[in-house]
Amino acid sequence: FNIKNVSVKDIKRGYVASDSKNKPASGVSDFTAQVIVLNHPGQVSNGYSPVLDCHTAHIACKFAEIKEKVDRRTGKSTEDNPKFIKSGDAAIVLLTPSKPMCVEPFSQFPPLGRFAVRDMRQTVAVGVIKATTPRLPRASRPRPLTRPSRRNEMLSRGNQSLHACLLRMGIKLRKFKTFP
Repeated sequence: FNIKNVSVKDIKRGYVASDSKNKPASGVSDFTAQVIVLNHPGQVSNGYSPVLDCHTAHIACKFAEIKEKVDRRTGKSTEDNPKFIKSGDAAIVLLTPSKPMCVEPFSQFPPLGRFAVRDMRQTVAVGVIKATTPRLPRASRPRPLTRPSRRNEMLSRGNQSLHACLLRMGIKLRKFKTFP
């Protein structure tokens, strides 16, 4: 589709279009999802970081916490805080993306609520997003106190040979200040 004043070159992989006035799209700091492991040769445990394919984005996400193992068909909990999950298991997992990622719960917006977990060039799991935690804007950090530059600091200590050395190298000092 076409949008006024937006070039095709401005749009990159993973970008999402949304209504700016009514709930604009934003990144998430983490999200809870129901994951079904299809084909993984080993075990999936906390700290596992595969690539998630969600809409057009391909972003590495960390399995921060496996909250509970659930039944695939009914969705009822079978085990709380399991150490690992393996092929054929379903679990509720807390995932943390490595880069800003725009996703939504499956119940609110299905296209942004489903994903595939890829590792070793194959799909190892699929999942749906149950809940998200919006990313908070960074607080403005105070600027560090400014110090005189290293060159001025050395000159103020009486290191005149540095000034002579800089002149030999062809570097001229614009202002030669000495500090009391």
